[in-house]
Amino acid sequence: MRICIVGTGYVGLVAGTCLAEIGHRVVCVDDDRQKIEVLQGGRMPIYEPGLDELVARNLRENRLAFTADLKEGIDAATAVFICVGTPPLEDGDADLSAVEQVARRIGELSSSYKLVVEKSTVPVQTGKWIEKTLMVYGDSGRSEFDVASNPEFLREGSAVIDFLHPDRIVVGVEHPRAERLLREMYEPIIRRTFVCPVHSTCPATEPVPFLVTDIRSAELIKHASNAFLATKISFINSVADLCELVGADVELVAKGMGLDGRIGRAFLKAGLGFGGFCFPKDLQAFVKIAERCGHDFRLLREVDRINQARVPQAIRRLKEQLWILKEKVIGVWGLAFKPDTDDLRYSPAIALVKQLLAEGASVRAYDPKAMEKARGEIASAIFSRDPYEAVSGADALVVATEWREFEGLDLTRVKTLMRRPLILDGRNLFDREKMRSMGFEYLGIGR
Repeated sequence: MRICIVGTGYVGLVAGTCLAEIGHRVVCVDDDRQKIEVLQGGRMPIYEPGLDELVARNLRENRLAFTADLKEGIDAATAVFICVGTPPLEDGDADLSAVEQVARRIGELSSSYKLVVEKSTVPVQTGKWIEKTLMVYGDSGRSEFDVASNPEFLREGSAVIDFLHPDRIVVGVEHPRAERLLREMYEPIIRRTFVCPVHSTCPATEPVPFLVTDIRSAELIKHASNAFLATKISFINSVADLCELVGADVELVAKGMGLDGRIGRAFLKAGLGFGGFCFPKDLQAFVKIAERCGHDFRLLREVDRINQARVPQAIRRLKEQLWILKEKVIGVWGLAFKPDTDDLRYSPAIALVKQLLAEGASVRAYDPKAMEKARGEIASAIFSRDPYEAVSGADALVVATEWREFEGLDLTRVKTLMRRPLILDGRNLFDREKMRSMGFEYLGIGR
């Protein structure tokens, strides 16, 4: 199948590359010409494990192409995926101007049938507006359209595996033709008839569930899923606060909860809170969607409030130990919002560093992948060559992102390098008893 992907951010680039990997002809379009030149040269504008290998191979085999010319991408395509950004407005609502612009241009440029698929995370009823826009700007004598919703469920750091070996594929359609095309498009993934080069052994053998709904239900599934996962994180962080007050260990509490099949262990990880571009943005957008429909989603407002309080609470805990932060040297391990990505958007680690700098502290930061991007965010921090340099002479260390690299470090060397061996483990990465036995002043979250 010939497919056009509009937008080469995390979602568009991963989706386009993986669709090429399973055999389709894909053209990815972006109006950022500099990014397109980077991609045409086989280089990556983002860090995502395994993606560079797939892009390079599919470019070589002519299944994948990049262009800044939308008409070039649309002309030969049967399906056009809208994968542009939907950033939050000041009131928390989603900015759909890019979605509207792309829908309008698809209508203007199309001269044959197109299946237009919203892949961006959008508020419910966006599909209706896309359909209306295509009708207004399209030429009914030359073109025909079907609109579908196909929400993405990609986790940064494992996006390739998530696309090629998903838990489920959701499509919202109003016409049998759209369902048929999407089912054909995803058939190799549904039937698991290929070997993923990033994950050489398939994690399951049964077919991937292919859920067909109406468009509005599909749009709600994405927001509801992210909001629920965010709720689990804020819930366990509230439990962590209670654990600290009564002397319990949130790690054991979460383990006991997670053994219940109705609950599960995923996302019951106490820490500095959630970040990234999806959860904070989608949570606020979901609240606004409900508000417009006359429903006050108070539960999600509280989820957001709890999350916003995590970094200030960590700063307070440092002050309880250090008294004055001004002129103290604080090492920070991790700047990305989660491991295995260089994404800094809404990163709790960046928020923490900014607050430390505002208090007059000297921050020495290290991250395996996000250092270059972070320079524009926290220019007055000191960027270290490795984790050991970040703790040299430090009055405290904060573990802000749980990179696996940190688990294998020589902790004896870390203790020797620090002025004061105080660790605030914002991700509960280390074993509390081991750290204390080594002579560290160890502060976990909810422990």
